[in-house]
Amino acid sequence: MAKTIRRYSSFRLRNRRIRSRKSARKIPKGIIHVQASFSNTIVTVTDVGGRVVTSASAGACGFKGRRRGTPFAAQTTAENAIRTVVTQGMHRAVVLVKGVGRGRDAALRAILRSGVRLHLLRDRTPLPHNGCRPPKRRRT
Repeated sequence: MAKTIRRYSSFRLRNRRIRSRKSARKIPKGIIHVQASFSNTIVTVTDVGGRVVTSASAGACGFKGRRRGTPFAAQTTAENAIRTVVTQGMHRAVVLVKGVGRGRDAALRAILRSGVRLHLLRDRTPLPHNGCRPPKRRRT
């Protein structure tokens, strides 16, 4: 014998939640992560606890191909990421920069112009401690 399918009454359908559950958080302090590679720039803004508030990349801002690695694309990316958190009340931030891409300085300049006060600026670019073994010498 098959199970009967329960039907919801019209009362339940009428009393649905109208607004979304997620409300805009007030974030006075945050951390801005800038990852600048040769081909793209990614800016992620988190709160002090490490939860992501917003994120933007050059590809998501409409740049494709070679133009993603340009300083202008990095500047636009940083402006888009910062604009949303400034409306949520961010005043102070720590900036962590990672990578050696061309958009690194442009993203930092865009963050400085946005009006957010920088508490700390730290370079988190990974550096090898003597790294991998190089390829063997070429024979002549």
